[in-house]
Amino acid sequence: MTDAVLTPTPNDCDLPRRRSDFATFNEAIDYAARSAKGLNFHDMRGTLERVYPYAQMQQDALQAAYRLVAMGIRKEDRVALVAETSAEFAALFCGCTLMGAWPVPLPLPTTFGGKESYIDQLSVQLQSSDPKILIYPAEIAEMAKAAADRQGCDGESWDDFAQRAGPQCELPEAQPEDICYLQYSSGSTRFPTGVAVTHEALLHNLRGHAESMHIGTNDRVVSWLPWYHDMGLVGCFLSLIANQVSVDYLRTEHFARRPLAWLDLISRNQGTTLSYSPTFGYDICARRISSQSQVADRFDLSRWRVAGNGADMIRPDVMQNFVNAFADAGFQASSFNPSYGLAEATLAVTVMPPGEGIRVELVEEERLSGRPRDLSKPARYRAIVNCGKPIPGMDVEIRGENGRIKGDHQIGKVWCRGKSVMHSYFRNEEATTDCLVAKDNGDVWLDTGDMGYMADGYLFIVGRAKDMIIINGKNLWPQDIEWAVEQLPGFNHGDIAAFSVDTDNGEETPAVLVHCRVSDPEERIKLRDQIADKVRGVTGMSCVVELVPPRTLPRTSSGKLSRAKAKKQYLAGEIVPLDLAA
Repeated sequence: MTDAVLTPTPNDCDLPRRRSDFATFNEAIDYAARSAKGLNFHDMRGTLERVYPYAQMQQDALQAAYRLVAMGIRKEDRVALVAETSAEFAALFCGCTLMGAWPVPLPLPTTFGGKESYIDQLSVQLQSSDPKILIYPAEIAEMAKAAADRQGCDGESWDDFAQRAGPQCELPEAQPEDICYLQYSSGSTRFPTGVAVTHEALLHNLRGHAESMHIGTNDRVVSWLPWYHDMGLVGCFLSLIANQVSVDYLRTEHFARRPLAWLDLISRNQGTTLSYSPTFGYDICARRISSQSQVADRFDLSRWRVAGNGADMIRPDVMQNFVNAFADAGFQASSFNPSYGLAEATLAVTVMPPGEGIRVELVEEERLSGRPRDLSKPARYRAIVNCGKPIPGMDVEIRGENGRIKGDHQIGKVWCRGKSVMHSYFRNEEATTDCLVAKDNGDVWLDTGDMGYMADGYLFIVGRAKDMIIINGKNLWPQDIEWAVEQLPGFNHGDIAAFSVDTDNGEETPAVLVHCRVSDPEERIKLRDQIADKVRGVTGMSCVVELVPPRTLPRTSSGKLSRAKAKKQYLAGEIVPLDLAA
């Protein structure tokens, strides 16, 4: 089938738009089914291959709910779903919420790890969520079934599940305070923590996000983000149901192979586009376009109203490279829409008002590290991106270690409060208590674990507290080290991982693992020394530099560099540096 045969769902219809003003997500599903809008799935080349109106999704979800009940699944049971970007997953997820079970989206295999690594990851997440069944696409049946068997739960494919009987029955009515789903963060591997999100928290966040985005007439979403990540699941799937928005999907694995198909889809959209990506998505697209390319002949990005940035540290240099590459195709820098959020707050905490683009502040590195300014040396600065204002109903504070609220431009931990904040970490009271803190007045605040500062009502994120390298009382941000090395020729975003290690004499020192594409032994030694000099210039100290083969550094399931896993694998000998012996 081709675009000429299939007609995509429309941007608008007669049904009045409601911005997530429902008591439960189940009400949102039923209301969306009254519209003509829906989900549109495209193949690797961007060709439309399935049109899935919300009305059809609701009917399939109801049938899935009846099948689950017939299987003996009950309210509050967990149903694990491998989150393939497909109509089958969409119907099953909604089917779970309609009958009161808690869907648990789990990742697909990625190119960043082998078969056993994927089975291990699924197994630990299954152990944590304790589902009655794991349902998955047939293409990964061997691996998924192995993980289910290891955990002792049932497992079957979409197709097998669809063959089950599902006689119509009465379904329990959801309440706002009921858990809607469990969300595992992309980095959850050895010690997974499932974020329990209620219907009320979900709808509150979706409403705040929609209002901040000014979702309205002629808007349409284009997305390649994975549905096992909070930005893909909540921002680019659940939000579209609750706000009655049509969407065009590319699968994440297809984007990885043909990233410019994403921009092709945006170009074909005759409405105004809302589309999100982490920084690396924009980076890949800018790198794929040659400086000799006539981008205006292929792309029309003039209707891209909200080009969202989130899910990792936002790099202003990468964003500028994207503008430089695609300005001739009509892309406007003011379309960039930085944001900040996390699964523990359902999704969005702050969003930049549309049209304000990326705004940065240059901050002295001494302020970021908390050390005194050395007046004998020239000042060094890092560009910190403005991540916007709190969404409606969300409060944000910056606090010091003593819990006191800090003033504007004072760096501390980011705390937030609102109905969007998670219920708990599933069956992990200790982890829940560590990050959810109740005040004397009963208000519950979330310690995000991130570091930042406020200025004139806007939030600036400077890094994650747990990633900070602290050596001899000196605080170093790994991003500063990684970004410095990336300025050397031949490196891409994500080629470097920085962390601290203990030396033979028991002291801590920075360590830097770097993807190396050089084969000549002498050139490798020169490169190592060049990197060491660069890091010494940033940190003021010597460091361990290890060159590793390309594609060695581990990623999370959403494609982000995992420093913690890189450190663990390096210390365990699982990452083997290249031999630099002459």
